[in-house]
Amino acid sequence: MLSTAFDDVTDRLTRTLESSDAGEWIDLDLRIRAELRWGGDIPPVHTWFAAAVDRGLGAPELAVALCGPDGRAREDALLHVGRSPELLPLLVLRCTDWAKPVRARALAILRAELPGLAPDALDPVMAVALRTGDRLRGGEARELVTTRLWEEPATAAVLRASGDRAVRRLAHRVTVERRLLSPAALAAIAMADDDVVVQDLCADAALAAVGDTADDTVLVPLLRSSLGRVRAAGVTALHRSGRSGEAESFLFDPSALVRACARWTLRKAGTDPLPLYRAACAAGDTVPGDAPLGLAECGDRAADGETLWALTRHGRPRVRASAVAGLRVLDAVRLERLAPLLADDSARVVRETAKALAPWADHFPTDSLKRSSDGWGAAQRRDAGHGIPAEHGARIEDGRRPDSAGPALAGTETPGLDSAVPMAEEPAPHARAWGRRIGRALRWGRGSAR
Repeated sequence: MLSTAFDDVTDRLTRTLESSDAGEWIDLDLRIRAELRWGGDIPPVHTWFAAAVDRGLGAPELAVALCGPDGRAREDALLHVGRSPELLPLLVLRCTDWAKPVRARALAILRAELPGLAPDALDPVMAVALRTGDRLRGGEARELVTTRLWEEPATAAVLRASGDRAVRRLAHRVTVERRLLSPAALAAIAMADDDVVVQDLCADAALAAVGDTADDTVLVPLLRSSLGRVRAAGVTALHRSGRSGEAESFLFDPSALVRACARWTLRKAGTDPLPLYRAACAAGDTVPGDAPLGLAECGDRAADGETLWALTRHGRPRVRASAVAGLRVLDAVRLERLAPLLADDSARVVRETAKALAPWADHFPTDSLKRSSDGWGAAQRRDAGHGIPAEHGARIEDGRRPDSAGPALAGTETPGLDSAVPMAEEPAPHARAWGRRIGRALRWGRGSAR
């Protein structure tokens, strides 16, 4: 048993024990079986197992016996799992075994072991049971471990911090159903957790628990969350709490969901959000960053289109990008007016412009294009000054050097709001270059968001 292959099993078992991923146990099971069946370095289990039991069976040896291809050896090895509780996840795998005697013994041992199992030891057992629960014979083991959690809900306090996502979700669900935490504590979890399922579960439970009497201990954590879904729940709850006026500041939230909830909350209180958006977009240097996009979401193309076009020249990149996104939402994008923003010094603006111009990528009108290497060279220099690698700018220009002939749009006359760009039968060379430029902008523009 001192072969290199057995040493590899020992190392792999050590890594599996240190991991919180249930998939590591499944992988360990498969690899050990493959090694015994095809590797040839580890002798068959029946040739050494009895002697190993007499001298004291180690965890690596027991793991090999539990995972081997010999069904009788797996069945015999199950009797010794109690001496190595760290291998209980392998016991769960044997509960899904194709051999009925192995499966029956594994389930009987699991029933006996579960009642006295500490929460820390239950964590990996439950992770494997939940992962394999959808297997052909995995439902019974999953039912056993989840029943233990529901019957002893205090265990959920430990399992809420599990490294396995399925275990964490189940522990939070038990916590909510058994009302183990206060609404304020649930709101704090919703604010801090990075799992959207847990966010929704805890936020909804906190708001349901307080009803129409939500106070700052619940609302403030929700409204201050960095997660849009959680802020949206808090904004919606402002209406039930009689504090609809506080939703006004969320009209300019970066999250579209939050903005929509803020508009709904204000309308429920009899306030039209559209004049508020128009006033914010007319505030000059103090325009909120996402106000133009919010205006587009509830505004009118004829009435608000020119306001958004004006904001594409705003001094702050975030406002310019929001205005471009708003034009796309209003279906007010005009090719000749917008295309020069592909040379903007903000990656955020370039990204939004490329997204807006994507439908025209293959048929730019060639009569509105001209060479403008100086303008593009200046944009590249600005990119370098703002931390955007100059080579990225070069990629947008289809690999051309600043002193080469690169296509850019002239200041042509702007078509009306209802005019259409004629589609060429075959894209001209310039059109192809612009198509590649837009595609590359879409790929790299996610980098420097300001």
